[in-house]
Amino acid sequence: MDVDDLHRRLDTVWRMEFPALVAMVTRMVGDLGTAEDIVQDVSVIALEQWRRDGMPRDPAPWLRATAKHRAIDVIRRRRRTAVVIERAGLEDERRATPDPSDEVLAHPVTDDLLQLIFLTCHPALTRESQVALTLRLFGGLSSAEIARAFLVSEATVAQRISRAKRTLRDASAELELPAPGQLPARVVAVSEVVYLIFNEGYAATAGADWTRPDLCSEAIRLGRILTSLLPGESELHGLSALMQLHGSRLPARIDAAGRPLLLADQDRRRWDRLLIRQGITALDRAIALGGALRPYALQASIAACHAQAASDDETDWNRVTALYTVLAHVAPSPIVELNRAVAVGRSHGPAAGRAIVDEITAAGDLASYPQLSAVRADLLEREGRSAEAAAAYRRAAELTHNQGERSIFLTRAAALETT
Repeated sequence: MDVDDLHRRLDTVWRMEFPALVAMVTRMVGDLGTAEDIVQDVSVIALEQWRRDGMPRDPAPWLRATAKHRAIDVIRRRRRTAVVIERAGLEDERRATPDPSDEVLAHPVTDDLLQLIFLTCHPALTRESQVALTLRLFGGLSSAEIARAFLVSEATVAQRISRAKRTLRDASAELELPAPGQLPARVVAVSEVVYLIFNEGYAATAGADWTRPDLCSEAIRLGRILTSLLPGESELHGLSALMQLHGSRLPARIDAAGRPLLLADQDRRRWDRLLIRQGITALDRAIALGGALRPYALQASIAACHAQAASDDETDWNRVTALYTVLAHVAPSPIVELNRAVAVGRSHGPAAGRAIVDEITAAGDLASYPQLSAVRADLLEREGRSAEAAAAYRRAAELTHNQGERSIFLTRAAALETT
């Protein structure tokens, strides 16, 4: 087999199997750091052996069996206590080594994956560490790739991941589901981590890139994993719907010259219709499970209004306004109020929307948030107050750290100043 072709095929298989292998080995050896080292060794073994003997027709069982035996070797070399051997589900070393064709675990792989994602989002970890560890183990991203995505140094990412593993070890955190009473709060934490990853891809906090589609794709994939692992959690379906509906717009968020485009200026023919259909299906599932009034489902319903409209002007702004009003009661925040101001500005006139913006400004909660000035600028522009709108756009440009977003605001300001 051609070496380059082997690398490509191994990368594809590895991306799919890596989280399950880490989860399986973590259960056996009881330590996430050791488990990841073992699984990385398996990739080297696979590359060497498959280059010589060819890639197995079904590589997943081969990888699982090899990882299992490597874990057994580590356990025996370190002469783990009976507790660790019992956790691994192994017989005493005086008995025969288990056959690789045996069932690797007594627990389904899906259980291990679910427990692994709760482990990567453990409350003992900082949010930055949760994100880095989740992308590392579920997204298969290297420290360099995560560093590029979040505009930090590779050393910083490596330190976060290393510190996270050490924290989990010191906290004696195990691969297990939270207690029933803790599950809702932990599901919320996991959802927030996944949505944070998506948002950083959809609208990058800083840097030259307007969006980072790879991060969005990883978050959407994680959302699908979560819904498959916890199919009865309505809000996970709502989150999945929201990310897919927003993600459908990514192809249209830049023009042919690579310039960023806001929602009203996008060519909706370029929106991904498959993602829209999948998002609507996920939203229907969330509603069927009783989650219509939960935050992610409400936001997904708003996104569906945009997805189903042929143009910005044809959007059902009255429904969008009503949904934001409900969301403001369910999950109040200044950001929700700002989005409600946009909707009110379209459904009841720009002056009505600006009144809400003035209230937010007076409260001082979003003083350094560039979108506050941008929304104010748009509403002023719709009122025909061009000079004030241009000044507000320039204020937004000063506040943003994203170069693409800054170019949009400066272009809008210049156009208003010209007229």
